[in-house]
Amino acid sequence: MDLLNTLVDKGLRRELPTRDEALAVLATSDDDLLDVVAAAGKVRRHWFGRRVKLNYLVNLKSGLCPEDCSYCSQRLGSEAGILKYTWLKPDQASDAAAAGVAGGAKRVCLVASGRGPTDRDVDRVSETIRTIKEKNEGVEVCACLGLLSDGQAERLREAGADAYNHNLNTSEATYGDITTTHTYADRVDTVNKAHAAGLSACSGLIAGMGETDEDLVDVVFSLRELDPDSVPVNFLIPFEGTPLAKEWNLTPQRCLRILAMTRFVCPDVEVRIAGGREVHLRTMQPLALHLANSIFLGDYLTSEGQAGKADLEMIADAGFEVEGTDQVTLPEHRAAGGCGSGGGCGSEGSEGDGVCGSAPAAPAGEPRTDLVAVRRRGAGTDLAPNA
Repeated sequence: MDLLNTLVDKGLRRELPTRDEALAVLATSDDDLLDVVAAAGKVRRHWFGRRVKLNYLVNLKSGLCPEDCSYCSQRLGSEAGILKYTWLKPDQASDAAAAGVAGGAKRVCLVASGRGPTDRDVDRVSETIRTIKEKNEGVEVCACLGLLSDGQAERLREAGADAYNHNLNTSEATYGDITTTHTYADRVDTVNKAHAAGLSACSGLIAGMGETDEDLVDVVFSLRELDPDSVPVNFLIPFEGTPLAKEWNLTPQRCLRILAMTRFVCPDVEVRIAGGREVHLRTMQPLALHLANSIFLGDYLTSEGQAGKADLEMIADAGFEVEGTDQVTLPEHRAAGGCGSGGGCGSEGSEGDGVCGSAPAAPAGEPRTDLVAVRRRGAGTDLAPNA
């Protein structure tokens, strides 16, 4: 396909595709899917080889969030039967992190529910970061604490944090449909605060919330303009007890197209398969490794993932290797200070309207509610974690 040859050439040059080209990837047929994966795989291997970075989540504080994000099992008014607990102590969080590191994780992601941290919360998380770093040589630590106030990103950086995660989740045009207690602009501001503090910015999306293809392209183009080093692609886990419990819009094929489009738009960025891969990619997960160079190991914040051992076997069986702590994740031009105006995954993003129509999601078949399992082990419990 001429489209795919063009996209591969652009990806190898770090050149931004057009909106029409990005939309066309999402509109490809199942007959062309393996060609799409192969093309995006060339771009992935050019920048990241066959390495897969493992990340491990530690939920520092679960549930009881005052925000109303419709996709979230921890939201205000959620009736999902998730674990609820207040802040883990630094030693507890460090023990949880150590399990992930022992399983092969290079980065530990510390997450806490809530609108954003108080200064006391930042003190608490800073102590946790220092404890984890002291006990686990070479580990990266990413914090995800919600909206940041002035000066908080700098304090986390001083404590040893390497990165900060705050996802855009969906397009600016539809953001108000999923959340009313804060704005899209609030999220952009927090990503910019992380950048300004010298933290590696991590920001991504959630697919499967009823969005159009235009919405998906909008948010990925916006992410390219924001210039994060890593872009997690989440696939909605429709928790019973949340407003989006009935949104079963994804197929494995559509998930692969979304990952491929993200790779073409952000060719030299760490693209991470995040929450929902087991639910929606299912047996197609190994194919997704040809598109993304990063995954979460084991369980997620409030849901269970597949066994950590199965993750490692999947990576090996697919012909990939786990990235070591002695290896640099990002290409040299990004690791040396980001792409900036040089044309990496940031400043040349453009606005404007695509002329392709919105392609509806392929029929998803029967909802696989059996694959949505609430996490009952690991952080906040007395049971061993899945790592």
